[in-house]
Amino acid sequence: MAKPSKTSLDMIRQLVEMPTVSRDSNLDLIYWIRDHLNGMGVAATLVHDVTGKKANLYATLGPQDQPGIMLSGHTDVVPVDGQDWQTDPFRIVEKDGLLYGRGTSDMKSFVAIALAYAPQFLAQPLQTPIHYAFTYDEEVGCLGAKRLIEVLKDMPVKPRACIVGEPTEMQVIAQHKGKKSWRVDVRGFECHSSLIHMGANAVEAAAELIAFIKSMARRKRDGGPFDREFAPPYTSLHTGTVQGGTALNIVPKDCSFLWEIRYLPQDDVDALYDEVVAYAKEKLEPELKAIDPACGFSFTQISGFPGLATPDSAGVISLGKVLTGANRISKVSFGTEAGLFSETGIPTIVCGPGSIEQAHKPNEFIALEQIALCEAFMDRLVERVRGDARALPI
Repeated sequence: MAKPSKTSLDMIRQLVEMPTVSRDSNLDLIYWIRDHLNGMGVAATLVHDVTGKKANLYATLGPQDQPGIMLSGHTDVVPVDGQDWQTDPFRIVEKDGLLYGRGTSDMKSFVAIALAYAPQFLAQPLQTPIHYAFTYDEEVGCLGAKRLIEVLKDMPVKPRACIVGEPTEMQVIAQHKGKKSWRVDVRGFECHSSLIHMGANAVEAAAELIAFIKSMARRKRDGGPFDREFAPPYTSLHTGTVQGGTALNIVPKDCSFLWEIRYLPQDDVDALYDEVVAYAKEKLEPELKAIDPACGFSFTQISGFPGLATPDSAGVISLGKVLTGANRISKVSFGTEAGLFSETGIPTIVCGPGSIEQAHKPNEFIALEQIALCEAFMDRLVERVRGDARALPI
């Protein structure tokens, strides 16, 4: 097995040991990358969020007037609160061929390896530029990528192709599911529980709608549509959190819950959402409003990103096969920023080191073998971008 370079390992350590949990700022890391690139003569553009406490970074290595290949990754990681870590999650520990630390797999290793290869890219007579796109708040709804795209779309030169380095064990991913999620707020009418005929129970109304969502989930599970290359091979519906009520002897006035749909690219997510709303408004709400007209359901979308459906004939698929040395392309159920970039007209695939099975877990790790495979991928990319841009399969 090939061993990863010290340069990549040092860069992974540098990024992992700079905590960037989504609820916190990522500016220390972004400023460090900006200054690191500036030291090599590469100017970076920062695209901040509305608070100014977070930023995306976009930079081009090579010709500034040519469309190139964008290497994209998010810089935020999920929290470690309440997780049973055996090591400090923000200190790299190497053991038995594995690197432990928050973000090693999801997905700072790809960002680090891409940065570690900057000197090699810059040492070439680049005919096709390399673009870096490093984002904030992917873990809470791909917020940074959406903001970056607002700037990218107005740039005179846009990337020809994009590779999002989420953990796929270096397999080329051409399709993934989309996701939308909502908060439902239920307003009932409060009273003493001995007088339930005078109240409208918000918790029970929410429970009835949650049960309906579960029935839809079973329907999709059993009746499809299906795509056996996804796991699970159907559109899924899921309720994640519920809050409501104040005491057992009080008919609850308020209840709220969060739910989501992770949908196959060919499924109609809006029709599914409309079905849930119709059941709430037409079946459940009249009983609540009979007690008080102010009662009812309200829906607020809290996040969403499109699915990815890059056709097999796309040039970026051929490029991915060349860079990985494999002919197989796959599909995954987890979401990424790739669908957003694809919607802007940038042909996109997902391919990166590590396993999604490690994402968000305590004792997250990446295998050294995966790092070495990603370096081999970058080595092939170095060779491709130094040649005639017209020879690239994109």
